[in-house]
Amino acid sequence: MKIAVVRERTDGETRVAATPETVGKLIALGASVAIEKGAGDASSIPDAEYKAAGAEIAATAEAALKGADIVLTVRRPSAALLNGVAKGALVIGGMDPYGNEGDILALAKAGVTTVAMEFMPRITRAQVMDILSSQANLAGYQAVIEAAALFNRAIPMMMTAAGTVRPAKAFVMGAGVAGLQAIATAKRLGAVVSANDVRPAAKEQVESLGGKFIAVEDDEFKQAETATGYAKPMSAEYQAKQAELTAQHIAKQDIVVTTALIPGRPAPRLITKAMIESMAPGSVIIDMASERGGNVELSQPNKVVVHNGVTILGLVNAQGRIPTSASQLYARNLLAFLDTLIDKKAKALAVNWDDELVKATVLTKDGAVVHPNIKVDAAPAAKARAAKAAPAAKAAAKPAAKKAPAVKAEAAAPAEAKPAPARKAAAPKAAAKPADAAAAAPAKKPAAKKPAAAKPAATKSSTAKSATPKETK
Repeated sequence: MKIAVVRERTDGETRVAATPETVGKLIALGASVAIEKGAGDASSIPDAEYKAAGAEIAATAEAALKGADIVLTVRRPSAALLNGVAKGALVIGGMDPYGNEGDILALAKAGVTTVAMEFMPRITRAQVMDILSSQANLAGYQAVIEAAALFNRAIPMMMTAAGTVRPAKAFVMGAGVAGLQAIATAKRLGAVVSANDVRPAAKEQVESLGGKFIAVEDDEFKQAETATGYAKPMSAEYQAKQAELTAQHIAKQDIVVTTALIPGRPAPRLITKAMIESMAPGSVIIDMASERGGNVELSQPNKVVVHNGVTILGLVNAQGRIPTSASQLYARNLLAFLDTLIDKKAKALAVNWDDELVKATVLTKDGAVVHPNIKVDAAPAAKARAAKAAPAAKAAAKPAAKKAPAVKAEAAAPAEAKPAPARKAAAPKAAAKPADAAAAAPAKKPAAKKPAAAKPAATKSSTAKSATPKETK
């Protein structure tokens, strides 16, 4: 049972899918582990530490992946990179399938079994495997650190001989895992913190961290959470009421952190240009959803934009800015999941395909996309068929267009309408020869016997040989 870990190819990705700690535990489970040279460099994990843990250091990705039964990854790898892995190899990591269905289909065609760790169900036994929670937790922390670095004032209240410095006011939009950690971090830095969320359960969580909860608490708000704990899309009416309340609140804030994302959907727009312009110069906005379209109207992924004195950072892969901690937690998530896939006695891979964790996370298997939420097969196939049929249809349409006038002329000429009965008379003969009936050969001969003066018309009539009597009339 070979497990391979390669350097991440996605631009800006600094994390790695295994650490020396998890490598040692994987080897104890009966695996051999191959790490591509330099895979942990961006996370400050040198090859020597992997080697000391028992891993083989491969000179290239190809060497690490050759014959691998399991591939651990942070981001979705390309299908081309996986050439050489064992047939049906498990590729486990963050797959980001929504909007990238074509890449998922390519992985299916490559013959690998892909497992999307972000689809891990929110149940008790899976908490230790939840990459979304472990990484969002760090991202929320880092968002506030980035805001503090861009903010041109001190955050906590300071009482000095020279006077008092008032505390900064921080507003966190979205109180999921990232938002709650942002609230806790801002509070620890000494800010006066407030937050909002469309889920009723978030109110108690915000208040338990010392934050003030800001929301329109109507009937729709009380039913705004799915069974799995995610926020539901809200109606336009509710969004308008919430936007009005938010606009009034934002105008008084120094730091705003937006975290709102709904899986599989573009990020909801929470802050407009007008709201930004209502804030005091020197204020800071951190948009943690900029990679999915952004919660903030003027934000751009991985860029700092200054508008009307307000600094806006489109924060992408926030957890990747603290890669050592992020890699440690991520690698433990993968290890916990792998532990359920390995037979401890036989020290071999033994996947239970009926396990609820496996069924919830497997995207591709046996050359096909198998996850019910990922629809990729029908549309590409239809497009491919249409693309192939288009040239043939054009080629067939051109001669038909040229000959169409001849058919109309024949229909208009009384003398040339006579061959139609001849076709009917010829039908009994055709019935005697079933093999010739489909081709309508007997009908061709009477049509061809025309007076010499009508030769041009006779040639044209042969193009109309497939016309039925009704069409000729």
